[in-house]
Amino acid sequence: QLQLVESGGGLVQSGGSLTLSCVASGFTLDRHAIGWFRQAPGKEREGVACINAIDGKTSLSDSVKGRFTVSKNNNNGTAYLQMNNLKPEDTAEYFCAARHTSFRCSPSRSWYDSWGQGTQVTVSS
Repeated sequence: QLQLVESGGGLVQSGGSLTLSCVASGFTLDRHAIGWFRQAPGKEREGVACINAIDGKTSLSDSVKGRFTVSKNNNNGTAYLQMNNLKPEDTAEYFCAARHTSFRCSPSRSWYDSWGQGTQVTVSS
């Protein structure tokens, strides 16, 4: 059974940093693309970053480009979202998602078929 568990969220001041982790069980990251999404209250869930399964190629949304980095460690089955220079508008529930595929990832939430339960990130001004 595929399972994703996020951790690392919390309260941080504007300009601060957090690293989110997404631990995968029941499958390997070298055969699954990973996406990171966030959802603020009253807003749609939006894709912020993703990483390919085979070549580790990444993609970031314009709103986080230059501040966030997505990576993974296939050996320990964990994907990461490093978030720097956080802003109050980054406040949201953050989710990781997975899909069995090799050479692409997607910012579209409908493309993924397994989801974690989320971790809250709150950035104070």
